[in-house]
Amino acid sequence: MRRVLITDNAHPVLSERIEAAGYGCHVMEPCDYDSVLAAVQDYDALVVRSKIVIDRNFIDHASHLCCIGRVGAGMETIDVDYAERRGIRCLNSPEGNRDAVGEHAVGLLLALFDNIARADSEVRQGLWQREANRGLEVQGHTIGIIGFGNMGGAFAMRLQGFGCEIVAYDKYKPSGYAPRYVREVTLAELQSCADVVSLHVPLTDETHYLFGDDFVAGMGKPFYLINTSRGAVVDTAALVRAMQGGSVLGAALDVIEYEDMTKDGMGGAAVPEPLRWLRASKHTVLTPHVAGWTVESKYKLAAVLADKIVACLQDHDGEGSACHNNTTV
Repeated sequence: MRRVLITDNAHPVLSERIEAAGYGCHVMEPCDYDSVLAAVQDYDALVVRSKIVIDRNFIDHASHLCCIGRVGAGMETIDVDYAERRGIRCLNSPEGNRDAVGEHAVGLLLALFDNIARADSEVRQGLWQREANRGLEVQGHTIGIIGFGNMGGAFAMRLQGFGCEIVAYDKYKPSGYAPRYVREVTLAELQSCADVVSLHVPLTDETHYLFGDDFVAGMGKPFYLINTSRGAVVDTAALVRAMQGGSVLGAALDVIEYEDMTKDGMGGAAVPEPLRWLRASKHTVLTPHVAGWTVESKYKLAAVLADKIVACLQDHDGEGSACHNNTTV
């Protein structure tokens, strides 16, 4: 019997669907890099989150694996290229939390435009400042989406009823990818017209610090920033400079550059000055990397990944259809 090692607290549907297909499952939790490395040779598939970094050393020791599954979208903690060169399929499940991310991004947009977080804090302190919290309507503004995969597409779908213009840029998609209510543009066109920029890209060498001083300089007018992708896509110091200079009017960040993905938080490090500034600003909305975390997404992330793992194992057995890699966010 082929066996699957699960190294995180995924929804039980993950193991239930794999076992229903005739494969064995073992959940190892808590665990760390060394304990998983010691055990992995006894398994045919491995399921991880971001706390275990799958590097070349790990892959070299995982000689029996036919696939590595990620409960979620981001694959930056897995050396995907090396794994696939060694014949190991790398799978993720962005379909499972795209709805949650799309809704959260809308919430962040509304929080920015209507000063919701700031007004809530003030009322709790006994302050009743109506004029100071006069907001903006989404209608009539242009929302620019960078990255039009599962997450960017889900955000756009939810913006339809707001009466705004939606433009999208995705370097890796051929023309014709966007639905009728979204206008495909170049990056320069997006920068020239967007009132809001929302980032929905994976973290790669190319997207690291995609948002920096040069990006801000290329914008045609002051704008708002939303980031629900990965923290290091944004140069935090550059963001602070842009906010201080008035180029960025407000920022809603579900992810922070200084987050330690392997420790599910800041890792106990001293708070960098740019982050201290963002925390103190009245023009920021900050959430702790929960855009994709809902009751429903926990189930869907696991269910989607389970089906992909089963298909991959069946393909390896010669019993089913080919299992295609999916590393799009």
